[in-house]
Amino acid sequence: VQLQASGGGLVQAGDSLRLSCAASGRTFSSYVMGWFRQAPGKEREFVAATSRNGGYTYYADSVKGRFTISRDNAKNTMYLQMNSLRSEDTAVYYCAAKVPVGDFNWRGGYDYWGQGTLVTVSS
Repeated sequence: VQLQASGGGLVQAGDSLRLSCAASGRTFSSYVMGWFRQAPGKEREFVAATSRNGGYTYYADSVKGRFTISRDNAKNTMYLQMNSLRSEDTAVYYCAAKVPVGDFNWRGGYDYWGQGTLVTVSS
């Protein structure tokens, strides 16, 4: 499956932004989908994940209550709605796909990755 992330940009603290991840190739609904992010000088970290049908969602503690992950299998697209953005949310955000085996928050378990989209939050 090929993944294309989009929607990043420069926003101010407290603003909202919605990221999208468009998938092509193999059946989108077969995959657990996740968002990761990588800030300058830091390792790539888990942000959120959603089960194959979107019925289950998982979040890092740092974004819980502010970010919402969702997916539309009919459109082969996943989203990340980010509200109340903070300067520490500044990072390149990556979408990723994995078969539904293993931990959802371990980046090593994801088989496919998008190219990343930059989110910059100014304070």
